Amino acid sequence: MNSRKLPSEPRRIFPAAKAPSQQPSRILVVDVTSPSWANTCSVLSEALENVLCLACGLAGPCRVPLLSLYVVQPQQECLLPFTQVKENFARIQGCLSELRSLPAEGCFPQGGNGVVQAVQDGLQQFKQYSRHTAAGGSTNTSVEITILTSQPSREMVKQLEKKLQDVDLVSLRRIQVIEVLKRDFLEPEDVEQCVPAEEPGSDMAILGMDIEVQTVEDNVISLEMLFKTWLHDHGTEREQLHLLLPSGGFGHAAAPKNTLMCLKCDLQERLLDPALLSGTADGTGRAADPSSPWHMAAWPSTALHKLRVLKALKSEGVCESVLYGLPFIIKPTSCWQLDWDELETNQHSFHALCHSLLKRKWMLLARHEPQNTVPNWNVVVHPYYVIIPSDSATLLVKAVAIRELLLPSAFPALLAEHPDRVRGPIESALNNLEVEVAYNPLHLKSNLYRYLKSSLYKPPHRQQPQPREQRPERHQPRQPQSRAKAAVAPLLMAPSPLQTSRPAAAARKGSCEGSLLHKEYEEFLQ
Repeated sequence: MNSRKLPSEPRRIFPAAKAPSQQPSRILVVDVTSPSWANTCSVLSEALENVLCLACGLAGPCRVPLLSLYVVQPQQECLLPFTQVKENFARIQGCLSELRSLPAEGCFPQGGNGVVQAVQDGLQQFKQYSRHTAAGGSTNTSVEITILTSQPSREMVKQLEKKLQDVDLVSLRRIQVIEVLKRDFLEPEDVEQCVPAEEPGSDMAILGMDIEVQTVEDNVISLEMLFKTWLHDHGTEREQLHLLLPSGGFGHAAAPKNTLMCLKCDLQERLLDPALLSGTADGTGRAADPSSPWHMAAWPSTALHKLRVLKALKSEGVCESVLYGLPFIIKPTSCWQLDWDELETNQHSFHALCHSLLKRKWMLLARHEPQNTVPNWNVVVHPYYVIIPSDSATLLVKAVAIRELLLPSAFPALLAEHPDRVRGPIESALNNLEVEVAYNPLHLKSNLYRYLKSSLYKPPHRQQPQPREQRPERHQPRQPQSRAKAAVAPLLMAPSPLQTSRPAAAARKGSCEGSLLHKEYEEFLQ
């Protein structure tokens, strides 16, 4: 086992995770044996509900296709078997309500191997689910596991290493062990410091794959940002962007002008497109057309984009009014199909480009190249983009206005002198404003979560009882099931051999998994 950590190198994906470029299923394991579970429970439930309402409300393919939730107290218990997230927000809310109803701190002893049992059971359930849904055309073959615990992360990794030696991990893409830290005196202005950093946590290579270890603060914003990483595109099947620059040489040697240097990159969204959420209430929200020449989508990464750098621009010479559209982040690719040496060289070249642009105070003007060669009689529309460096090892790309889109703007020059009777009230008004050094979006809320939750919530449908004369007789033959129902029915009825059954005395409203599965099975066949 190799536990060597190289922070400057891209983390190579375990080859067994060679799944299609799509989102993995999610298993969330929550260790509720923490002494401060009462506070953690409230912030965890709120953060998880906020992110899942976004996942349900976003138009287009679901970014969190399947979700399963386990709690450990100290034995593992499945509160939510694998469920499709979209169109199931009411069921997810019911699961979170049950999570909130768990006993407070001090009720469960720490220790035990409940977390490992939950991981084993979740993998077994996913294996069964994948087997039974493969006949229906489902291609989701990978799963990621996130473990939230207050126990020392290193001890948790050792338990996983010891217990998962003989478990089939072919479908497992990654395990995250998140150690939740509590800070008693957290000032409101310091909330942004609690957001997990963008760089990955320390990795421990065991069982031929990486276990990612992170720490997160015990507050809503930090946990929300942790779960929002689920909304990113996690496909590593291929790179998403080729950044083409004029090829240079060393010393006096120069490459021909027609040759290009290619930096292989990935695209990452900086913001969620509000247009994908605006029509949630009436169902009119839809994703932008990927075939449009003005659209460069980072999610899902269905096509390879090519940006050809044409010239450099002085940073102070670019007016903000000519930049439009959503920004995207460009970073070195982590495509697993590339050779390790190529990945390393590509990353170093990318970092050198970022450093040189910052040093020169330059931006880059790039043209979007057509994805496929077309006949000469076809007219190709070329959008243009500005590539902006930053202090991090990433670049920002935004669309820039072109001649055809630009509207005339003849504005008068700013007057140098102003009457005192006008300037005085303005200066007084400005002096009364609170001044912040930098804009922090975490300080602003728009009630979007409340809007989505109220729009997505659908009260459970109660079937009206049929009159006695309309009920089918028992001796009548039953209608044959469809192929999909016949495939899923055995999964819904058969419990996992590794799952611990719950005591009858502890059964609360909607908490018995067997009853839930039986009820689902009944509704599924109706």
